[in-house]
Amino acid sequence: MHDPFAEYALAEPFIPSSFDCFPGMHLAGVDEVGRGPLVGAVVTAAVVLDPARPVPGLADSKTLSAPRREALAEVIREQALGWALGRAEPEEIDRLNIYHATHLAMVRAVEALALRVDAVLVDGNRGPRFACPSQPVVKGDGRVPAIGAASILAKVARDREMVALHERHPEYGFDRHKGYPTKVHLAALKTHGPLPYHRRSFAPVAALLTGAGSD
Repeated sequence: MHDPFAEYALAEPFIPSSFDCFPGMHLAGVDEVGRGPLVGAVVTAAVVLDPARPVPGLADSKTLSAPRREALAEVIREQALGWALGRAEPEEIDRLNIYHATHLAMVRAVEALALRVDAVLVDGNRGPRFACPSQPVVKGDGRVPAIGAASILAKVARDREMVALHERHPEYGFDRHKGYPTKVHLAALKTHGPLPYHRRSFAPVAALLTGAGSD
């Protein structure tokens, strides 16, 4: 039984059960960032790591500091066999719901890879239907190096978008809360109203648009 991440000193080696692994296969890890925020796209990443150039320090992006994520993202982009980002915009989230929009963004990330993908490992307990075999992995961003790498790229990309949005609309504090429904964000929403980038189907935004959250 081939260990697809034998070059990493994992506490618990991960062997997929939904498909067979073989030397030289292109196994993509996929993760998302941005399901919970009230604003902006949900961003996904797909990464195929190079067994000959392992990236030390891979982990769930949420456990890493921002400077560490930025440094690792640069190494991942340089040393991976392939990587790509996917996204679903706020209007797609409102139309499809966040669950289906996230799956759409995951498929887009895999389809954007510039190399053939033999199989996909996706973070979570469910995944979309890809054009190749796949398997969801609960807490995969901390268990599977390729998923951890994807979580880092997606987090860095989305955080940069929120910082850029903050520069255009500093009154909302996007550089601090990254669009999540914190007290600061909710207060800014009540004071300044939703931006075109806010997700109209999410309850705090919908309440303001209908007048229910104006008190």
